Amino acid sequence: MRSCVWCTPSAGRSGPCTRPSQSGGPLGGFKFANRKDGVFADYFHVNDADANLAGIPDTIGDDVAVYCADMLSTGFMGAEKGNIPIGGTVAVLAQGPVGLMATAGARLRGAGRVIGVESVPSRQKLARAYGADEIVDFTSEDVVERIRELTGGEGVDTAIEALGADITFQTAVKITKPGGTISNIGYFGEGEFISIPRVEWGVGMADQTIATGLCPGGRLRMERLLRVVEAKRIDPTRMTTHTFSFDDMERAFEVADKKLEDVVKVLITF
Repeated sequence: MRSCVWCTPSAGRSGPCTRPSQSGGPLGGFKFANRKDGVFADYFHVNDADANLAGIPDTIGDDVAVYCADMLSTGFMGAEKGNIPIGGTVAVLAQGPVGLMATAGARLRGAGRVIGVESVPSRQKLARAYGADEIVDFTSEDVVERIRELTGGEGVDTAIEALGADITFQTAVKITKPGGTISNIGYFGEGEFISIPRVEWGVGMADQTIATGLCPGGRLRMERLLRVVEAKRIDPTRMTTHTFSFDDMERAFEVADKKLEDVVKVLITF
């Protein structure tokens, strides 16, 4: 039987309903994809398989199911943690693969209006396909001013930061209305601190919530995501711009890492 394993399972045993991605400390499950030997081999060992592996239905192809392991789960998490009210307004900052799935997730969670922030034309197009009503291009307009204009000066109910940059996080705070939520799914790989703009944060008293998380998973969540795909609520394969064979893996990673050839997401086949 084909199976799917999410990208950040715990290093040890964990139940399917806990937070195994944080097992052993902050980002504990991150070690699976980055440090465990063999995860880019033809076969590899998965800890606590009953809790971490989900069977893939026969109706779903590998090229679809693979997105449940990270992009769908992480992007949807941004919407889930964003506390989106039915009919609420959401801004998703950056429309890479995770941001695109956050855009789709916001729609699935009942957002009435979704604003995508992105400068690359191909990603702007995908953002609209996944549910963005408006696109704000940060290279040609002030993001904060434009979103304030689009929301009648109020700001958004939920801002999803999907890039992992200090300036983007600050923008997320600035565009979120009092009582709203900043949902952070970006990875901040540089710098010692992340800045919070004091005034726009209501000097700490604007009742804004900052939520964070690492790709949630476990067998139960993977099964739910696979059901969403099987029911055709979303087609993640629209993001696949490049396909490589297993023997060309190094080239695939180069294209993805350097963002060559207008890449959005690469698929490696076996």
